[in-house]
Amino acid sequence: MFMKDMIISFILIILLIICVLVGVAFLTLLER
Repeated sequence: MFMKDMIISFILIILLIICVLVGVAFLTLLER
């Protein structure tokens, strides 16, 4: 159970990082 929760947390962190990177890239493209 603990391992499953750890994996879910890890996936959520990765998704959050991807969203931030996409947002930064989008803003960079808009500023050009």
